[in-house]
Amino acid sequence: MPSETRSPRLAVLIDADNTSAKISDGLFEEVAKIGEASVRRIYGDFSGTRSKGWADVLAKHAIIPQQQFAYTTGKNASDITLVIDAMDLLHSGRFDGFCLVSSDSDFTRLAARIREQGVDVFGFGEQKTPESFRQACRRFVYTENLLPGAIKDEQSTASADKPLQPASAAVPLIKKVLSQEDTEDGWVNLGTVGKQLLNLAPDFDPRTFGFRKLSDLIRKTNQFEVRQAEGRPISIRVKQRGRK
Repeated sequence: MPSETRSPRLAVLIDADNTSAKISDGLFEEVAKIGEASVRRIYGDFSGTRSKGWADVLAKHAIIPQQQFAYTTGKNASDITLVIDAMDLLHSGRFDGFCLVSSDSDFTRLAARIREQGVDVFGFGEQKTPESFRQACRRFVYTENLLPGAIKDEQSTASADKPLQPASAAVPLIKKVLSQEDTEDGWVNLGTVGKQLLNLAPDFDPRTFGFRKLSDLIRKTNQFEVRQAEGRPISIRVKQRGRK
């Protein structure tokens, strides 16, 4: 029998000291869109109250805790253990990607090293995460977007919580992408736009602006024309002067 195409094999490594357990459901739903979470490990001191929230959801998501007692104050031993494990897993050659879950810029060099090996890194952290770590990842997802109720459901008329950024904040980056595409009439395939947005800004995500779909975000800005012929993909271009 011909073998089925296997989903990318991922190692999910979570920094419990810098990540809220409230994102656990959304986190693994997001990881499932990328591939198979073959390794699920979390690092922290679960003997204290700080990581109790994670201790309550470990079994639900089959996460293996890596206990690190806080023997001294200062540099977190959990960070060091996570890095050691990541390098061991990297050199095993068994993984297609790593999901580093933390808002700590200390993992910037780890992300860069993994990518130097030709392996993808997907970062997950709060909006406050330093740019250095965000840019070191192939893609970076804000964990605020993974909280329950963070984004309005398409079928719901209820408003979601206030988005992290207004829709207008996405306009300059979208216009930059369109300006880089050499087309005679200015129209660019939406899929191409989406890929280039992530190339320019690994943390770009329509959910940051309150929308699940890029097309909905673009329509909301009222700065672009959108067209879709029957049976054809969506294309966009900067709105021409004089058009509303």
